Amino acid sequence: MKSDQTWTVATDEDGQRLDKYLAAPGRAASRSRAADAIARGRVFIDGTEVEAGSGARLVRPGEQVRLWMDRPGSAAKAPRPPARDGLEIIHEDADVVVVNKPAGLLSVPLDGDSAAPSVQAILWDRYRSHRSREPLVVHRIDKDTSGLVLFALHEAARAALVAQFAHRTPDRVYLALVNGHPMPAEGVWHDRLVWDESTFVQRRARDEDAEAKDAECAYRVVTTFEDASLIEVRLATGRQGQIRAQAQLHGHSLVGDRRYRPREGAPGYALRFPRQALHAQRLAFDHPADGRRVEYMAPMPADLREFLDKLRRQARQGR
Repeated sequence: MKSDQTWTVATDEDGQRLDKYLAAPGRAASRSRAADAIARGRVFIDGTEVEAGSGARLVRPGEQVRLWMDRPGSAAKAPRPPARDGLEIIHEDADVVVVNKPAGLLSVPLDGDSAAPSVQAILWDRYRSHRSREPLVVHRIDKDTSGLVLFALHEAARAALVAQFAHRTPDRVYLALVNGHPMPAEGVWHDRLVWDESTFVQRRARDEDAEAKDAECAYRVVTTFEDASLIEVRLATGRQGQIRAQAQLHGHSLVGDRRYRPREGAPGYALRFPRQALHAQRLAFDHPADGRRVEYMAPMPADLREFLDKLRRQARQGR
C-alpha cells in the first residue's frame, strides 16, 4: 500500500461508512486499520482532516478521500492545540510559531493603523514578557482568507525562512471554492501581474509595465458542484492576492470575492458567501534551527465546510 493515496467516491459507493470504504482491498485493507488511520489524523475528505471517531460518517459520490499513512506527527496523534490568547496555535517552539488565522483578522497591522487587531499584535502581547522572542512575519494572507500564517521569533530564524520563500522551496497549498468548472481539471496558471495602485488589485501586466512580476500556481479540481468547484492550489510564487487574481483572470473567480469579482452571469455568479472562499490549508518548510522538513495543516473552517455541505445537499435534492 502506498503511503499517500487519494480516491474519488464512485456513484455505487454512495452511503458507505467511511471505515468500510477505507477497509476495501487496495486501501487500508481492514476495518481496524481504517479506524486507526482515522483516529491518528491520517484521513482527509475534500482536503479536510476528519475528526477522530468519524468511521460511521457516510461517503458521497465525488468526495475525495485521502489516506496519508506516513503523515508527519501522526505516529502518536496528539490533541489539537487549544486556542491561546484568541489564536489557534498549530505549532510553537523557540524559533517559529504557526498560527491558524481565522477569517476577518489581519495577519499584520495595516500601515498607519497599528491599533487594528492582527495576528502579529496578539503575538506581541503574548511574548511581551519573553524578551528573547519577537514575532516577525515571514509571509501573510489576506484578512478574509483563513488558514496558516508563519512567524519567526527572532531575526536569524526570519532571515533563514525569508531566504526559503525567496527560493520558492516551501510548499503552500490552499483550498479555494471557485465559480464554474476549471478545464482542464488539473493544470498550471502562469501570468504576469502588476499591482494597480488606483484600484488596489493585481491586474494582468502590459508590455510597458516595468514592475510586472511572474505569478504561477498549480491547481487541481477536488470536487465539483453544479456551478462551482473546490480546487487545491499549490503556489509557486507568492504575490499579494495572487490566487484571487489568477482565478479571476482564468474565468473562475473565488466564490464570495468582492474585489476580484466574476463576470455577471457566469456559472456560480449567484452563489453567496460572506468572504472569499479561500483557506491556507498546508505549509511545509525547512526548520531554521536544524533544517529538517516540517509540515503543518489547518482544518477547513466551519463556515466553508458548512457551505460545501449545503452545496452537496442541494446537488442531491436536484437529482
